[in-house]
Amino acid sequence: MAEKKSFVLRLDAKTYSALEKWAADEFRSVNGQLEYIIHKALKDSGRLKKLNENNDAQEK
Repeated sequence: MAEKKSFVLRLDAKTYSALEKWAADEFRSVNGQLEYIIHKALKDSGRLKKLNENNDAQEK
């Protein structure tokens, strides 16, 4: 399994509340929802493949 990194994210209460409801609607935690949104955005923008290629090169 890939190593996970932790970081602090500050959101205003209104944004967090909307995110929390969205996550609940999709049966995810807020953290899981953020991971899903970020992963999808990276994939949709074509950046995920580039990140994976860079990680593979660094591991060799």
